[in-house]
Amino acid sequence: MTFLRAKLPCRPSYFRFAVFLASLFLPCSIAGVAVVNLPKNATLFPALVFYGDSIVDTGNNNYIKTIAKANFPPYGKDFIGRIPTGRFSDGKILSDLFAEELGIKPVLPPFLDPSLQDQDLLTGVSFASANTGYDPLTARLASVLSFSDQLELFKEYISKLKKIAGDEKSSAIILRESLIGVIAGNNDIAITYFNTPLRKFRYDVASYTDLRTSPLRCHLRAGAN
Repeated sequence: MTFLRAKLPCRPSYFRFAVFLASLFLPCSIAGVAVVNLPKNATLFPALVFYGDSIVDTGNNNYIKTIAKANFPPYGKDFIGRIPTGRFSDGKILSDLFAEELGIKPVLPPFLDPSLQDQDLLTGVSFASANTGYDPLTARLASVLSFSDQLELFKEYISKLKKIAGDEKSSAIILRESLIGVIAGNNDIAITYFNTPLRKFRYDVASYTDLRTSPLRCHLRAGAN
């Protein structure tokens, strides 16, 4: 599978923004077919970072007050150690599969995990939060992390990286060489738009789509500054 990379209009060298279809990636992984074939001990990216919802949330919701959690059985029954970790799956999720296939590490940890070690931070984390969306209202309805919240966590992450590796190496790891993925949007449509009157009576689907996606570029621009 080839990633489609789109450069952001502001300071484009700072981010490689990955746009991909989960439905294309998952069947290959489930079937045991390697998506990316790398030489032994080689990686395309030094670190991987994900923003988004339950598709890439590896457990951040465990550490916030919300009912949107997956830290109980039968979740995790096919995961390492057969324990629920907060992933909305019985095994690894998309963010883990990317980290593994790219040769970065076996799983991608949640940033809010208090047991994270320096090496975990250096090779990337997930800021994603299950039940969130591009629409800030979606996050408020579920009491989860909005994209603005996730961006604030990213800023905290950068501060920690600077303490671990220094300004120059941190910039090289995250701002120039790493892969940053964003997956969200289904909760906006399925929950906020179709299951509440809060947006449906004001916007049609096309205009609501514009409403949802326009803040994303602002968030990513802010992250590049």
